[in-house]
Amino acid sequence: MPLPSHSDWEQAILAAQRHLHALGITAWQDAWVTPGTLEAYRTLADDGRLTARVVGALWWDRHRGPEQIDELLAQREAGTAGFHPTHVKIMIDGVLENYTGALLEPYCDGCGGTTDNRGLTYVEPELLAAAVTRLDALGFGVHLHAIGDRAVRDALDAVQAARTANGRTDNRHHIAHLQVVQPEDLPRFRALGVTANCQAYWAQSEPQMEELTLPFLGPERGRLQYPFGNLFRSGAMLAMGSDWAVTTANPLEQIEVAVTRTDPEHRDNAPFLPEQALPLPVALAAFTAGSAYVNGDADAGTLGVGRRADLAVLDRNVFAAPPRQIADARVVATVAAGRVVYDDGTV
Repeated sequence: MPLPSHSDWEQAILAAQRHLHALGITAWQDAWVTPGTLEAYRTLADDGRLTARVVGALWWDRHRGPEQIDELLAQREAGTAGFHPTHVKIMIDGVLENYTGALLEPYCDGCGGTTDNRGLTYVEPELLAAAVTRLDALGFGVHLHAIGDRAVRDALDAVQAARTANGRTDNRHHIAHLQVVQPEDLPRFRALGVTANCQAYWAQSEPQMEELTLPFLGPERGRLQYPFGNLFRSGAMLAMGSDWAVTTANPLEQIEVAVTRTDPEHRDNAPFLPEQALPLPVALAAFTAGSAYVNGDADAGTLGVGRRADLAVLDRNVFAAPPRQIADARVVATVAAGRVVYDDGTV
């Protein structure tokens, strides 16, 4: 297929923006910014069509090494008002469902036995530590994809190497997904100042979990999945996002799962590891103030005099509703930087 043109990327971003504004979203971090999408974002920001505030995570080419950092620095210079390519996204491993997520111990075979497969590591620990240390020294936030417990540990070790070399910086490093985390690694998030970037919607019982994940993790590791409650209790900063378009971008659906550990479309299902559920105020803060923190946006995430007016208006008070009805709420208006960017016509 032909590569998308500059105009194609502009139209794609604008379509995504319309969808996200309708869900009450005023800002996001794009976790896969390439030179093509970077230029489209810049054009839209410069001519006023980008009404959201976007932080771009520049894509780390895992087939290359530190020589690409000079290119990332040049791409960062393309930032403009409303678009800030200040992070770098590094994929450490794959996913559990096809056995590419990096595990400390081998996958089970699904039939009560084990294999010799521990998954894949796309960026080896020594190179990862060197890359994160250098990026941290240059003022980048690093967005680390880590699904398996080995990948999570490698990510934490890399940030620890950066802290040792550079001291404590204010770069907003975060580890995304965190499907399997060993208990001894939980307190390291707070100790290292690493934000836990959680995709709450995945923390539910559904066919993929039952058929493609639990049989190959085994019961012990299966109980370590998506430990959002334990991360919160250990003092970690939580930010939450969707990984859209893998799953829904709707924050209300995601918040309901964070609070109930149950699919809003199948509310009679048994909750998935309910001890890891979050209180509603904590989940809401993770989707607002926590995400704003990761993006380095001091004005977003809370309402207050003198702050930029980013807000979503709902048709009901979700704190007064039962937890299993949070996703029934509807956004009726969205305001970004004091400008109404979505209105369903009822207000």
